[in-house]
Amino acid sequence: MKPLFTTTIVLATLAGPAWPATRTVTLSVPGMNCAACPITVKKALVKVEGVAKVEVSFDKREAVVTFDDAKAAVGQLTRATTEAGYPSTVKEAR
Repeated sequence: MKPLFTTTIVLATLAGPAWPATRTVTLSVPGMNCAACPITVKKALVKVEGVAKVEVSFDKREAVVTFDDAKAAVGQLTRATTEAGYPSTVKEAR
């Protein structure tokens, strides 16, 4: 009975969806030109489902976003900043 149970568990694990992973991406947001801009960028990013953490730096003109890649994609993040008036591009992805 144990081999059948073990085989079932192994097959269920292999056949199931991949586990979601937390990813971090740094977005370049060159259009931020005032102290209020990072607030707008952060608000746009936290509205994206799956985003867990956002840190926006006015000095560096970038946003570091940690998100669940099963719920969000990098394209959604750049689209969110663009729709808020601050087009962004991927600077670094981890």
